[in-house]
Amino acid sequence: MKTLFVVSVLFIMSIKTNAQRVELVQFGRLQQLLTQPSDTTYIINFWATWCKPCVVELPVFEQINQQYAGQKVRVLLVSMDFAKDMVTRVLPFVARWQIANPVWLLNEPDYDSWINKVSQRWSGAIPATLILNNKKRKRIFFEQPLEFNQLEKELRDFL
Repeated sequence: MKTLFVVSVLFIMSIKTNAQRVELVQFGRLQQLLTQPSDTTYIINFWATWCKPCVVELPVFEQINQQYAGQKVRVLLVSMDFAKDMVTRVLPFVARWQIANPVWLLNEPDYDSWINKVSQRWSGAIPATLILNNKKRKRIFFEQPLEFNQLEKELRDFL
């Protein structure tokens, strides 16, 4: 019975939702992205299914992803939900909202160990968004919901 449950969970976690998966990751994976020498501009949004302002701004990131397709711009949505909620909350949420951007569920419950590595300005509140381009040595951080026009204006400074 226990084996069947584990197999079921692994199967559900592998189901693709709108041509993408939700990946359960540790901070080390995110840190690689934050430090890799790349000329790609990354928009990394920290959000959760239970955060109303986060949910309200998610379409902004979907729109940016569509508008800048084919350019060196990548959107990554980093869920701050609990890892135990992957199957019951996060996967159904991503499917219901038809999220096309890559989604990572960050499995790092000790927030104090990594938040300052994202930004010294981050108190830990969400929504939060980091825009960075390591090759250009540019980064800007927002600890607030963003609207499309504001995000696009900030993004233009990176291109």
